Amino acid sequence: MAPYASDDRATAGEGDESRSARRRAARYVVPVTVMGVAAATIGLVPAIADSGDPDLPEITAAQLIEKIAKSDVEQLSGTVKITTDLGLPDLGGLESSLASGAVERGEGGSSADPSAKLTELASGTHTLRVAVDGPDRQKVSLLEDAAEYSLIHDGKDVWGYDSRSNEVYHGTVDESGKEREQQPPATPKDFAEEALKSVDDTTSVTVDGTAQVAGRDAYRLVVKPKQSGSTVGAISIAVDHETGTPLKFTLTPSSGGAAVVDVGFTEVSFDRPAASTFEFTPPKGAEVTEDGELDEGGEHSEKPEGAPKSEEDLAKGLDGLKMLGEGWNTVAAFDTGGEGGLPAGGAGGDLGGFLGSLGDQVKGDFGTGTVFSTRLVNALITEDGKVYVGTVTKDALVKAADEGK
Repeated sequence: MAPYASDDRATAGEGDESRSARRRAARYVVPVTVMGVAAATIGLVPAIADSGDPDLPEITAAQLIEKIAKSDVEQLSGTVKITTDLGLPDLGGLESSLASGAVERGEGGSSADPSAKLTELASGTHTLRVAVDGPDRQKVSLLEDAAEYSLIHDGKDVWGYDSRSNEVYHGTVDESGKEREQQPPATPKDFAEEALKSVDDTTSVTVDGTAQVAGRDAYRLVVKPKQSGSTVGAISIAVDHETGTPLKFTLTPSSGGAAVVDVGFTEVSFDRPAASTFEFTPPKGAEVTEDGELDEGGEHSEKPEGAPKSEEDLAKGLDGLKMLGEGWNTVAAFDTGGEGGLPAGGAGGDLGGFLGSLGDQVKGDFGTGTVFSTRLVNALITEDGKVYVGTVTKDALVKAADEGK
């Protein structure tokens, strides 16, 4: 990554259309990835832990960004505490009940499936143990009451193990590396670099003093939108003074209050983890589910009324993904291929009515639709099947839909 030309502006010379599009897409992806990546990878960038402000040499934002780019740390381990407050509606255990029911009915569910298990990190406070040894070996363990869930990547193998149910998930990584390239950031350095891709001249980037995380001295890099209308208040990244490794990540909303995501190392070491850390053999008697088996049984299930007609139709819609607006007010827009707004839920159900009760009905030049809000991401689903998503306020989202109709 090239250093920035100043503390408040991205490097000059990045005006070509394709690179601009990538930056704009990254701006939308990064805050959303804060939720998904923290839940699905071991690349956890922790939040600031105030334990004294170390006295470190002065450094500019450009120099600190360059320090991150030059960091070559590939091994680390430690304990992480993560608190997430997206402001999601309380469904009274409905989500867990539906997931449990699906598993009991044999609908391709497994308590060891990482795509389902680690979504628990989307709310509340959790403790994890993490370990990294290069791009091919990572492990994250979610510590629970009298139980533990572990996700292990060792070479081409990916293992998930739920000690509570004694269930195992097994998948493989494409040896060509294509699957890996499409994954969200998988290390603290990846996460920070991904966040910094969203920086342009609509952004303020400054060094805001120092901090100490898990006994290590660090600089505090703060990224803020200059524009109004974004739900992002600030992104704060603490960068290890010695190694240049990002050690923490805090995202606060423009609406104020507690951080949306506050993830922090309580212990960290840059020594190489023992090779045995990443070795896994299914315990005796464990039920093992291969990745492909999770999709079996669902091919002939009835699609809800109003849903996309086929996966191909949905893929075509995503292929037509458009980025509307600029800077931190960028909104992603695509067509689901379905009509009628929210799905009805099939025979005997009113899923659309239930989902609609969780959102706000809006009207505009685009027509009518429903806005679903969190403290960070807002999404508008229109009656004609179009979707607009962004880290912008509801008013900014409706404005983007009007301009993009």
